[in-house]
Amino acid sequence: MSLPEAVTLALREAGLDPAYVEDLIRATLEEDLDGGEDVTTVATVPAEQQAIAVLAAREAGVVAGLPVAEATFAVVGGDVQVERHVADGTEVSPGTTVLTVHGRTRALLVAERTALNLACRLSGIATATRAWVGALAGSQAAVRDTRKTTPLMRSLEKYAVRAGGGVNHRSSLSESALIKDNHVAAAGGITAAFRAVRESYPGLTVEVEVDDVAGAVEAVEAGAELVLLDNFTVDQALEAVKAVDGRARLEVSGGLTLDQAAAYAATGVDYLSTGELTHSVRALDLGLDVVAVEGR
Repeated sequence: MSLPEAVTLALREAGLDPAYVEDLIRATLEEDLDGGEDVTTVATVPAEQQAIAVLAAREAGVVAGLPVAEATFAVVGGDVQVERHVADGTEVSPGTTVLTVHGRTRALLVAERTALNLACRLSGIATATRAWVGALAGSQAAVRDTRKTTPLMRSLEKYAVRAGGGVNHRSSLSESALIKDNHVAAAGGITAAFRAVRESYPGLTVEVEVDDVAGAVEAVEAGAELVLLDNFTVDQALEAVKAVDGRARLEVSGGLTLDQAAAYAATGVDYLSTGELTHSVRALDLGLDVVAVEGR
């Protein structure tokens, strides 16, 4: 079964691959059913019964992943019709209805947990990202994610970061080069590592991770257009900004917390990156409730 055209279009507009999303949904549904059926639903719900259910926020936050939830209902089948009431990236209050779904009751209940698992996690990422965006308001800095994502869910989680107003770092090892300390050690120094990458991949963006101001200067003089200041204090970041003097974009990373964000942004760096957006975020509480049963 392929996804309906409207669902496919919504996923593509979000920058998501519909085939990937469908495969992920099918795998998660299979995990839930484990080769069998929803025994509770089959026992209690007539096969042809129709129902209307609403997906609503149970706490304040930023929603994301609604097209993915809609795709989940489509994969389960049961002639489910979905009406979206808000767009991804919308700030919602407790009680806000984000989706209304209409179809066979059994289909709604089989899809419920998978749809919620995905939408709640993505909404949690979007909510956390929006908090960082708010902390950086008034500065030139943007918040970026990392590759510290849930295995096989990277594109969804990075989409949620965008929905929250953040900026994506590289999505894969082949997208751009990030020279880290182990690469520097293996190549024999920052300059040697940069030259090796530039010679091998002349068209790629090259970012260099450094652990002191001298390293930042060396990276810039080697030709780096982006320098990652790893575990710098606010004072060290300010010193690096002055030393680089606009010759490259600067990113700070490593143990950052939300209460430090404004101070780092005030130094003049371009990005703050944090794995906190994806690796340990708390899911936003959303719930699905049947509000009407037809033919009973």
